[in-house]
Amino acid sequence: MILLLAIAAGLLAGAGWAHWHKQPYQAPDLHHLWLVSVAFLPQFMVIYLPITRKLFPDWLAAGFLLASHIMLLVFVWINRRRLGMSILLCGLALNLTVMTANNGFMPISPQTASRLVSEDILRNVSTGSRFGVKDILLHPQDTRFEWLADRFLPPAGFPYQVAFSLGDVFIALGVFWLLARPAPSAQITKRFANINRGVSV
Repeated sequence: MILLLAIAAGLLAGAGWAHWHKQPYQAPDLHHLWLVSVAFLPQFMVIYLPITRKLFPDWLAAGFLLASHIMLLVFVWINRRRLGMSILLCGLALNLTVMTANNGFMPISPQTASRLVSEDILRNVSTGSRFGVKDILLHPQDTRFEWLADRFLPPAGFPYQVAFSLGDVFIALGVFWLLARPAPSAQITKRFANINRGVSV
């Protein structure tokens, strides 16, 4: 949810910035974009596709999630010179760290989980068990790197409640910054190149 909001806000800000400077919005020029699709495939099978997500044992699902994050890290590292990518890299590294340290899933405390599901549902989930599709229910004292867990929530009155981590915040900020400052148009890029070569324009 936080990522979708960041994408929408970044696109709106980027379009507004481009309109203000009277130039068309240029999407970021990213290398090896196919890596994102490959990285998303394991998450799609484990999290989003109901037919397959129930077929995988927890250990295999955790492996898929970690592999997905590693591929995304490779993609971001390749494009690290782009605006926002350093922030995005930090967020992915934080999430990968806490997930690796907690059996491959993102830890969430019973207190945080109680804001997302009813008490009846929560009573049927034992601590140390998988919660939802990508989380593991753990008490804070049993969580490694607890400060990186899914511990943040929107305000109580927000219509959609979802837990997110510090890494998710960095990822959202990186995506927003990447999209909010569109790539310069070809004409502007050429002009700057000429200036760098000492040619008057």
